[in-house]
Amino acid sequence: MNSKTSTRFPGLAEDWKKIFVEEWSPYFGAVVLVLIILALMTTGLFWGVFGGVKYWGDRLNAAIGLAPLLGIAEAKEGFLAHRMSLMNILLVLGAFTAALLSGQFQPNRAPKLEYVWAALGGSLMGIGASLAGGCTTGGFFNPVVHSSPAGWAMWAGLLAGAWVGLKVLLWTLDHVEWGTAAPAPLPIPAGVKRLYPLLGLAVLVGIVAWSATWWASPEKQVASRAIIVAAGFAIGFVMHRSRLCFARSIREPFMTAEGTMTKAVILAMAVGMPMAALLFRAKVIDPYVAIPPTFWIGSLVGGVIFGFGMVFAGGCASGALWRMGEGHAKLWVAMAFFAWIGSIASAIFKKLGLTAIDETNLETWEVTGIGRQAFLPDMLGGWGLALAIGFSLLALWYAVVRWNETTEKLTVL
Repeated sequence: MNSKTSTRFPGLAEDWKKIFVEEWSPYFGAVVLVLIILALMTTGLFWGVFGGVKYWGDRLNAAIGLAPLLGIAEAKEGFLAHRMSLMNILLVLGAFTAALLSGQFQPNRAPKLEYVWAALGGSLMGIGASLAGGCTTGGFFNPVVHSSPAGWAMWAGLLAGAWVGLKVLLWTLDHVEWGTAAPAPLPIPAGVKRLYPLLGLAVLVGIVAWSATWWASPEKQVASRAIIVAAGFAIGFVMHRSRLCFARSIREPFMTAEGTMTKAVILAMAVGMPMAALLFRAKVIDPYVAIPPTFWIGSLVGGVIFGFGMVFAGGCASGALWRMGEGHAKLWVAMAFFAWIGSIASAIFKKLGLTAIDETNLETWEVTGIGRQAFLPDMLGGWGLALAIGFSLLALWYAVVRWNETTEKLTVL
């Protein structure tokens, strides 16, 4: 908002600043995020990230001729037709719009060594997500909200992997000197920066028009994609404004003992679990659609590898996407390797029979070589004990984080 408008309409300028410029509370952002996810579930859809990222990797492997060797099927959908690919693209655009409106968009170049870590971290994230059946979104957050122990198994792996990853990263800070010089920031002319809010509004209007056009389509599949356009954009916008990051919720207590992001994620899960349970009981959506068949081995081992990788990459999957929209070049590199290696790893693990669905299984849940789909209400005969276990684990996590905030006993620094 320009200075003339600020002078003439000071109240409006103040509102603009609170909504679009000042950082939102991560607690508020976490609640809004989970409400968007629950709204998406009422339409029979769910939030996922790795499926779209792997799709990008599949397309890359097809382009360089590796797809036939790996047994990757030819893509039948385009980038905007594939549901999770579309949602990921809109997540980046949502964050990009938020960064423009707040004046915080800045192409950010990292030291050379950081690109090496981005490639390493992104590759490990791809391997970990392939084993766990998803990233911190599809392998951890969604399963926990869906009352699946697979999410808690990955959570344990993420904690272990992040702790080891931080230890190794700290060692490199003392022993690796190459490529640590920070490049000069790219200068953005002041005139261009003044246009950021207008550009952001233009993108916002364009997204609304795009979603409305698809919603009005007589084709049912196209109309359903309008919901994904709106939800993906909203998720990216909210995550940027509140700086929400699953990687930070796992990493930060070990790094600085600061637990705000962890407590925000705990709040989101505490709100999401009972509300998702109501949707499942009403048969609005099948809980198994977002539960990976990887409990417990795949979830735990994949979590360890993913947790280690996200420390070096500088973010998890969704966190990397919204930071890409903010202008961080390192996260673009991390995402490229996440997609490429994730596609390769998924194909190899499937060929080895680790993640291939067992077609001889007669149960209602899917089974693979490294686990199965696990839904606590079915395993325990009802919702009471299932929710009690979920809330008990959240309370335990919260208690440990609060204790560590005052004692710093778990920090590796």
